[in-house]
Amino acid sequence: MTEQTATHEDVARPAESQRDPETLRGALTDWISAQLPADAALSVDHAELPSANGMSSETILADAQWTENGERAAHRLVIRTAPQPDSSPVFPTYDMRRQFDVMDQLGQHSEALVPPVRWYCDDTAVLGGEFFVMDRVDGEVPPDRMPYTFGSWVTEASEADRRKMQRLTVDQLARIHTAPVENFAFLNDAREDETGLDAHVRGTRELYEWVRGDGPTIPLIDRGFDWLRENWPHDSLRAKDVVSWGDSRPGNVIYRDFEPVALLDWEMATIGPRELDLGWIIFLHRFFQDLAEIAGLAGLPTFCRREDIAAEYAALTGHHAADLDFYTAYAALQHAIIMARIQMRAMAFGQAQMPKDPDDLILHRATLEKMLDGAYWSQLGEGIGA
Repeated sequence: MTEQTATHEDVARPAESQRDPETLRGALTDWISAQLPADAALSVDHAELPSANGMSSETILADAQWTENGERAAHRLVIRTAPQPDSSPVFPTYDMRRQFDVMDQLGQHSEALVPPVRWYCDDTAVLGGEFFVMDRVDGEVPPDRMPYTFGSWVTEASEADRRKMQRLTVDQLARIHTAPVENFAFLNDAREDETGLDAHVRGTRELYEWVRGDGPTIPLIDRGFDWLRENWPHDSLRAKDVVSWGDSRPGNVIYRDFEPVALLDWEMATIGPRELDLGWIIFLHRFFQDLAEIAGLAGLPTFCRREDIAAEYAALTGHHAADLDFYTAYAALQHAIIMARIQMRAMAFGQAQMPKDPDDLILHRATLEKMLDGAYWSQLGEGIGA
């Protein structure tokens, strides 16, 4: 399974999707200069593409210096840009303005720890796609490659430090969810008479149709959508929609001394029920934990447990999560579609072939099957009462 994990991750990041650092440095120097006062002396010392680039929006790191208020100061920047069209992107569209605006609004109207954003550019001629610039925040991020459950600073931490990390991460979810929804109308994708959950599932279905294209259906994903309809939350019409991060997980958080200092990756942000974020963080940890256990490793079985996440969120907000069987299965279904796209992306670069059974495009096939059968959480002894 370790080799399979590497295959799904690595072949989906071919070199063709990455830009030339020196070309980037020159383009950034010219563009940032135009954003600064006329008397600001600018130099972009370097621009680099981290090795984990290319799965969705691409990340560029840059160091710059410019004169501000009469003093020359160094600025460490992060540039997030839409992937180039010939890189066979994971998602059909990349709304960089939406990502910029949600971070900007959260910075102004919530206590969520988002990195300060500086500028947005819709001129695709500059870097080959829309992009925005934000300040870089120092700290550690739980790795995806190899997963943080395989041996990392998280597995090496004390149980007390991991509990602190988990509690404060859930606290950040609570802070996001208190943001005034009226300031985030641009995130509301609901049509007339749709709830946030209705709109979210519709969008996921549309993503699946795009991923599948003219290829074969993926029976397990089709079964998942049928299961959603049969197990739809009874109180969905009464549920209060909130600002939802969408990609809530430790791997999208920068930590310092096990405390969150910045929340990253907002391309899946939306308006919807709180349980979208709770289900996602619970499932994504189990995804990595299951991979570790299959590889014969202990992983982190007591980290981000379903019952603990729900209890900590309730203690912080007074909201008792409902229908977590539904929301964790829905998270697994969303992730199945993304996994299928990553494999198809590898096929587009000639680095993988379509399996005989399309369900094998899903790395966590067994997990999703057990969730739809109602057997997954019971085998772990979790989920009672939620």
